[in-house]
Amino acid sequence: MADLPPDRSPPKRRVQSVLFMCNFNAVRSPAAEAIARHYFGKSIYVQSAGVREGEPVDPFMVAALDEIGIEAARHRPRTIEQLEDWEGLNFDLIITLSPEAHHKALALTHTLAADVEYWPTPDPTLLQEASREQRLDAYREVRDGLTAKIKARLKS
Repeated sequence: MADLPPDRSPPKRRVQSVLFMCNFNAVRSPAAEAIARHYFGKSIYVQSAGVREGEPVDPFMVAALDEIGIEAARHRPRTIEQLEDWEGLNFDLIITLSPEAHHKALALTHTLAADVEYWPTPDPTLLQEASREQRLDAYREVRDGLTAKIKARLKS
């Protein structure tokens, strides 16, 4: 590859399949999956998974996504191992949203030819003592941050 000027990195290849990963596949990664499917589902294969077994999808995240016309209530959390058993792990890109998921994804690259990107994303479930509206605002911030990043990263 020719040397690039210092201000230019090599162009990113077009993504055909993406996996979003977080800790439990109940808030951040299913939100990212739903957003990516909403905007790119006809052109990019999208899935999500967690490092560990999680609870059903979080009602606050479902509400935050409903506000922008994205349905996520039918999502069922799954682990990376379950996803691998069901369909294999054939992804061009793995986007991790938590440190634990990032470490797991990097370990997967020993046997997978996938790029891994870490998008540090706050966990809105940590606001247990806040009011309902404050909690919903935290979920909206996560939703809006993921939407902007997904649109920028996955556009062709």
